[in-house]
Amino acid sequence: MSKAIPSPFRARRSSRLARICEKGVHTALVAALGLALASTASAQAIAASELRILTSMPPALFQPYKEAFEAANPGTYVLVLNKHTGAALEEVVRGNPRHFDIFWASAPEAFSILASHDAFASEGTQKPLCPATGARGYRPFALSSIGWTRRADSSLFMPADWNDLLLPAYRERIGMARPSRSGTMHMLVERFLQVRGWNEGWGYFLALSENLSTLTSRSFGVIDGVRSDRFDIGITIDFLAVSAQPDLTFRYGKPVMIFPAQIGVLASGKAGDLACAFVAYLLSDKGQRVLLDPEIGRVPISRTLREADTDNVPKEIREAMRLPWLAYDAELARDRYWAVNGLFDIFISDVLPERRALWARYRRLEAQGASIRLALVHDMLTTLPVPETLATSSELNDLPLRITNLTAQTDRQKAALEAWRKAALQQIAAIDAALRDVEDGASP
Repeated sequence: MSKAIPSPFRARRSSRLARICEKGVHTALVAALGLALASTASAQAIAASELRILTSMPPALFQPYKEAFEAANPGTYVLVLNKHTGAALEEVVRGNPRHFDIFWASAPEAFSILASHDAFASEGTQKPLCPATGARGYRPFALSSIGWTRRADSSLFMPADWNDLLLPAYRERIGMARPSRSGTMHMLVERFLQVRGWNEGWGYFLALSENLSTLTSRSFGVIDGVRSDRFDIGITIDFLAVSAQPDLTFRYGKPVMIFPAQIGVLASGKAGDLACAFVAYLLSDKGQRVLLDPEIGRVPISRTLREADTDNVPKEIREAMRLPWLAYDAELARDRYWAVNGLFDIFISDVLPERRALWARYRRLEAQGASIRLALVHDMLTTLPVPETLATSSELNDLPLRITNLTAQTDRQKAALEAWRKAALQQIAAIDAALRDVEDGASP
């Protein structure tokens, strides 16, 4: 039988155990606190070495730069969020709550919009300037242009110029993205409005609605639609089609419209030095050469590299650069950005089936020899009943930027949208009535 432990020893042992336990708890607390502090320090270090990029660029373009930059800067992580231009603009203008450091897109007006809201680290923002971007806070890095693509195995005649897209051969066989969802397509619509004028420019797209099969929600959807044979011709920017070769072939629209794709450092970002270093790399000779990779298919902004590697710069771009061409007015595009997107959606996107049906009736009557009586109907089909002066009103084009955004619309914008929807429905009803009059007269 074991002996009982004397009470004094038992007390001393209990006291010792208590001290050991207390020491153990203290040690554990210190260790836990140390781990917590280390974890916090590690998180802060990670945050400090994390570069956040908001872009509409496809992975085929940004992934090589992400990987190269991370390899050249051990411990740095480049986080890239891909959004269409309108949604990306909205995120930044609403305060950039996720603190993206870089904005990277093709549409020049997107940068004008953000610059008007002091979104870039520029002279007017009291933020450290990045030498790579200069006083504006953003800079061109590549040149692009728009045209159309088709499947490489297609026997359909390839359009030669923009007006060819209106030919009967392409009835309901063309796809394009909605300008309110694609900075590239907004840029195309705006370019037509600037070159052809407000009335003739809108007339072109209202006429094009006869041949549109669909309007996709993203630029990438056009490429996918052509690949899957949902439609035969896709209006797109050059590098998206080039990246899809050899499945697709691409042709530049004539005249060739050149646009500078740009990149900028955001004032509300948290990694200004990293952002500046990334832009500097993109603009360096090494970074610019990456653009010439056939799988990327971009034209570098560097004239030296363009002239040194003509094999990888499309002939159409080289020729267009040698000719005088009308500069794209990004500020004008900015000042009516909201209205142009809204008008396209209301008068074309939202009523595309109705417009196609009206055009089909028009063509049937035209084939029956009623062309003289149809002149008025044609004018109605190709006229936008909203004057340019109204669309460029600053009261309409202030925030919010888009009619499909999360930001509440102003009362003036709501009233304008309601008036435009009413005008669109009235116009369709008037065209329908005019066609019925001709149809009744053509009946035996």
